[in-house]
Amino acid sequence: MTRDPSSFLGMLYNTIIAYDRWRMFLDGMAITMQIIAGALVMGIVIGLVLTFFRMSGIKILELFAQFYVWAIRGTPVITQLIIINTLIFGAIRGAGVWVGIVGFGINSGAYICEIFRAGIMSVDKGQTEAGRSLGLSSKQTMRFIVLPQAIKNILPTLANEFIVLFKETAIIGVVGVADITRVSQQIMSRTFNVMPMFVAAAIYLAVVAVMTFFLSKLEKKLRESDAR
Repeated sequence: MTRDPSSFLGMLYNTIIAYDRWRMFLDGMAITMQIIAGALVMGIVIGLVLTFFRMSGIKILELFAQFYVWAIRGTPVITQLIIINTLIFGAIRGAGVWVGIVGFGINSGAYICEIFRAGIMSVDKGQTEAGRSLGLSSKQTMRFIVLPQAIKNILPTLANEFIVLFKETAIIGVVGVADITRVSQQIMSRTFNVMPMFVAAAIYLAVVAVMTFFLSKLEKKLRESDAR
């Protein structure tokens, strides 16, 4: 069956079906998800540590956390990726995925720190006072009373950070990682049409739509829980 390469179906065929290019998209998606999973775990760990630093009452730790958040949020993530790729992984070949995990993890940690801090501050001070009046120590009050409520408050925002992180990974190709966007550019250079970028956009939209659906379900359950 002959297909006109200039027609919509022809461009779609050359983008996805021809030469099994759909496998390239799948591989790109797998790499993207690896980076997101690793970066999210790293970001949560960094965010928690920075949050405790900022609320520790120890001046030097507070200043370090404040400087970290200020520096990371004040510089472009693409610049951070290039610096990390050059300084840390420059001598390691094929470490692009790790560059993405470390780079996005460090970047996400600054934002997650602010999310955690806002969640803890959103818990009424009366809850802390109630815990102390029951004989709990400051750490026990934070662990058993404040944190569970704070985590419940920040879950939707944390899930939204996951969506933002997923979209931000589109720039990881700058350090040579064959993610969805980079794969689309490679296919576009072979097919000489823009269809691969539309396919990439459709993939991003589909994944974000699924994430948004589950996020709305989560928010609904949290509202029902609050109502009870």
